[in-house]
Amino acid sequence: MRPNKHSSFVAHSTTLQNPSVDQTGADRSQLHQAKVAIPGVVVCLVGALLASLGAHLLPGVSALLIAIILGALWRNIAPVPTTLSHGVTFSAKKLLRTGVVLLGFQLSLSSILDLGFEVLLVVIISVGATFFATLWLGHLLGISLAQRVLIAAGFSICGAAAVAAAEGTIKSKDEEVATAIALVVLFGTLMIPLVPFLGGLLGLPEEITGMWIGASTHEVAQVVAAGGTIGSGALAVAVTVKLARVLTLAPMMAGLALFTRGKRAETDAKKPPIVPLFVLGFIATMLLRTADFLPETVLSGLQLLQTLLLAAAMFALGLGVHLPSLFRVGTKPVLLGLLSTIIILAVSLGGSVLFGAG
Repeated sequence: MRPNKHSSFVAHSTTLQNPSVDQTGADRSQLHQAKVAIPGVVVCLVGALLASLGAHLLPGVSALLIAIILGALWRNIAPVPTTLSHGVTFSAKKLLRTGVVLLGFQLSLSSILDLGFEVLLVVIISVGATFFATLWLGHLLGISLAQRVLIAAGFSICGAAAVAAAEGTIKSKDEEVATAIALVVLFGTLMIPLVPFLGGLLGLPEEITGMWIGASTHEVAQVVAAGGTIGSGALAVAVTVKLARVLTLAPMMAGLALFTRGKRAETDAKKPPIVPLFVLGFIATMLLRTADFLPETVLSGLQLLQTLLLAAAMFALGLGVHLPSLFRVGTKPVLLGLLSTIIILAVSLGGSVLFGAG
């Protein structure tokens, strides 16, 4: 039986005259997607809570690092139910970017500016030199653009959170994200005893060593662990300098987004926004923190929420880590991680010795 063209036209016209029909269908679809995502999101949040408990029992170990390890263990020991896939994807993308936005509440521009021009210059040079040198060396090693961008961001700015932010601006594979975070874990952990030891070996004052730790070590938790082994003075300087490095996340990601936009323009692919929405959110929360009208209890609660969301995202990323696939990546990313670590150690040491006393 042939379709009735007139009836088809009437149906189409009815839809045009009643856009609420399409809107209702879209709303139902979004509601269905939300319901489907709930189990996976809940599992990732539970994983984040377990990781937070582990971090409480193991001082100096980041909940984010524990979370990705827990997710990877599950992925490689037992099958992950397919019913969790939508929620896992949601956690790895949306929760992650929300956590990065909340990270801004931990940054006060006034306290960072109090470090002085020389210290801020050391931070900018350390971040910039490490980022671009890592990109260049990765190119020489024949590593993919996405992989070297993720490694450069993680090693130069703020570890796993920077990898997550870079992943939001450049097209990358799950294995590449997992590799970058694994390298942050490996080399950042090695730096916890290494930098204080080298500082003592070189006879550096406590504050200078703290500055070196903050300007070079990858994760905030690793900075706290390393600075704490020296003393409270070194710890305070280390954390403040590290937060100054975190501050560079917004301009670096905005620049990366512009670069990616230009690359996609050459291939007529869909362009990303000039400045990703989560980067604007990060800037907004940082400005709110700087205004200094939020009570300390609220800031503490936001910090806990930020850690929970980022840990849930790391757990989700861990569920995507298939070790056989990761091993196939080879030794080149590991070599790049080593070289990147050496660069930021050398550049930040030079800057700390030259300007630290000021």
